[in-house]
Amino acid sequence: MNIADLVRSLAGFAWLAAIGFGIMAITRAARNQSSRGFGSSALIVVILALVLTIVGAGLVFVNPEDRGVVISALAPKGYRDEALTPGLHWIVPFAERVQSYTISRQTYTMSAVSQEGQTQGDDSIRARTKDGQEVFIDASIIYSIDPAKVVQLHIDWQSRFEDQVVRPTARNAIRDAVSQYGVEEIVSTKRAEMEDKISEAIGVKLGENDLKLVDFLLRDIHFSEEYAAAVEQKQIAEQQAQQAKFVVEQRKQEAEQARQVAQGQADAQVIAAKGAAEARVIQADAEAKANQVLAASLTPTLLQYQYILKLAPGVQTIFVPSGNQFILPLPTNPSEPAAPQ
Repeated sequence: MNIADLVRSLAGFAWLAAIGFGIMAITRAARNQSSRGFGSSALIVVILALVLTIVGAGLVFVNPEDRGVVISALAPKGYRDEALTPGLHWIVPFAERVQSYTISRQTYTMSAVSQEGQTQGDDSIRARTKDGQEVFIDASIIYSIDPAKVVQLHIDWQSRFEDQVVRPTARNAIRDAVSQYGVEEIVSTKRAEMEDKISEAIGVKLGENDLKLVDFLLRDIHFSEEYAAAVEQKQIAEQQAQQAKFVVEQRKQEAEQARQVAQGQADAQVIAAKGAAEARVIQADAEAKANQVLAASLTPTLLQYQYILKLAPGVQTIFVPSGNQFILPLPTNPSEPAAPQ
């Protein structure tokens, strides 16, 4: 309770006390009893109640979140030019009064959800995009009264500013901004840009009407049932296309893997064949060189000697066809006659 309320309360108690003393004085006078003391007390209490009433009527306490517009019968314009700031003030009793306005932030919500906004039922904003699609917008406007323009606000709008300024300004700005974008843009790439445009338009209009925009909140975007169904079908088709693309890519990877395996096997076979061929060439070269060395070392005498070595140990005589030479003269034994030719 502030001082002004306390003084008014005391004035009320004083008036009750004065009435009580007056009744007792009248009662004693009706009984032919002395009422001089009660009459004097009643007069004093009445004077006190009157003073307190006048003082209470002139005292005004303005809360920190408020500003007071003084409506004055004594001022030429009918009001004081400056609003009352927070604290205790004095006005002329019974000739002036104070109309309070809160400068705290206020929120005005328009929503399709019943009882969520200031208006009961579906209060979303219906708008059309530039490609003709119908959308429904849920939004909130956070605003406040400009403290420096409270007096002018009272003159222009009094308490009607919310219904006649905030609401129509927001709905018009939203419809105008939505009409500049396609339906795909406002739900994806251009949503933030659209919000900025709406916020700027609302801020300018509220400023012209003694209000300040604190923030604009685009809460939700709804679509017509037909468009929502079309969007759902499109999303399903896109998901199926993505799945098919994934399967194709998987098959490509598997085919590439198989190709690489086959290529590796073919390369291994080529390397193996090349190695075998090179080994065969090396072996053939070695054999050729060996044959060359062997051919170079063979002489008729050596050949005869090797031939003899191959004969059986007991062979003493060799018969050859008529007209052919002996391969080698047979060894002779002096004690034995020579073999017949």
